[in-house]
Amino acid sequence: MEPELAQAYERCRKLHRKHGRTYYLATKLLPAAKRLHVHALYGFTRYADEIVDSHADLTPRQRASRLAEWAQRFSAGLRGERVTDPLLPAVLHTIRTFDLDLADFDSFLRSMEADLEVSTYRDYDDLLTYMEGSAAVIGTMMLPILGLPDPAAGREPARQLGFAFQLTNFIRDVAEDLDRGRIYLPLADMARFGVSARDLERRVATSAIKELIRYEIERAREHYAKAALGVPLLDRASQACIRTAFHLYAGILDEVANIDFDVFAKRAKVPTPKRIRVALGCLMTRPGTPVALPGASRA
Repeated sequence: MEPELAQAYERCRKLHRKHGRTYYLATKLLPAAKRLHVHALYGFTRYADEIVDSHADLTPRQRASRLAEWAQRFSAGLRGERVTDPLLPAVLHTIRTFDLDLADFDSFLRSMEADLEVSTYRDYDDLLTYMEGSAAVIGTMMLPILGLPDPAAGREPARQLGFAFQLTNFIRDVAEDLDRGRIYLPLADMARFGVSARDLERRVATSAIKELIRYEIERAREHYAKAALGVPLLDRASQACIRTAFHLYAGILDEVANIDFDVFAKRAKVPTPKRIRVALGCLMTRPGTPVALPGASRA
């Protein structure tokens, strides 16, 4: 591997290790030949997200301009032009290696553009449209890397796992998203429980807000249930990784329940000893074993 390409993969790995600790732990269970490509996809998505979210000193228009410039460099690389960028060579190499569907990348970048313009979502269908580009396509991007004897059978579970992971993040990160001026809880759901944007901005977990969070957790669990069907279908070498990610992300919902659905009290996370136990248990699980579904949330 040429030094520039190796450096790009390493940059992606470091981004993954810093910002995606749960998923990063799971990827350690992948063969090294698969792992670097997963890091590349994470690096691509994370870098775009940072352009959108990590420059509070810039106006939305300036961030949109930066995102557009980066997307143009990406497109140039896809055309075979040489690009100067700290991580794009890695994702371009991964795309070529696995002949990944470029429509997934277009959909993802459109969702990132939406984050610069949209701050609320009317109902769950509205949010799903956004998550199709920001999460479901990441699941389908991953499939050729993970390997699947029957790609058609795995596509929908992969999409559902993307939905499940992102909705888990939205539930856990209500306070952080408010800091960015965004609410990812559907307005129709909020109205159903008598919760307004102002109520969330007070950052006090009232009984109504807790019921709203409980409701969204159960919705996320429905996505996990649909996603579980796909894990045993993956290549044997990939199952422990995705099984671990599945249980660790679902475990975040348990941790939210453990703090009585108070998403303002602290950022819910799975304790490190439990993370290690889950990873070891998944590593020891016989490939093809059905995935145990997350339990019901507790009062």
